[in-house]
Amino acid sequence: MLNMDNIYLITDIPGFTPQISRLLSMMNYARHTTVESVQDLTQEQLDYLLDPQSNSIGALLLHFAAVEYAYQVVTFEQRDLNEEDMAIWGAALDLGDAGRENIKGHDLTYYLTKLEEVRSRTFDLFKTVDDEWLCKQEEFWYGKQANHYFMWFHVFEDEINHRGQIRLIRKRLPQ
Repeated sequence: MLNMDNIYLITDIPGFTPQISRLLSMMNYARHTTVESVQDLTQEQLDYLLDPQSNSIGALLLHFAAVEYAYQVVTFEQRDLNEEDMAIWGAALDLGDAGRENIKGHDLTYYLTKLEEVRSRTFDLFKTVDDEWLCKQEEFWYGKQANHYFMWFHVFEDEINHRGQIRLIRKRLPQ
């Protein structure tokens, strides 16, 4: 999946169509930089809150997995998240009070494993579609049309955005 020899190439990946390869290349780089930004953090550091309204680094990591899972369901299964999905992923999707209350007490391996499990499923699912699938349009935010390409761009765009929060929190961790 993640080939470090090609981490800076947006290129073909064996087993995937050209545009899907490029999308996955970008997702791989985003994930690589996310993982680098959390290396060696302790459970206490992963649970740290800058203030009573902030998210922890651990919650943000689980948020990345939750968003990716949600887009798997919406784009590949053509359904909304159900009660079972929300019981597993709801706090991580919504963050806020639910995230602060429920997402804590885990070490880095826990979060990295969740990220890897979801990403592995993403790669398996992308093997089942082609570049034409990326262009499929449906109603999305605010009643506007979006294609699968945009939806999956949003998955890693959201990760990049929140990774900025992670870097800020990390710089402010108590010494």
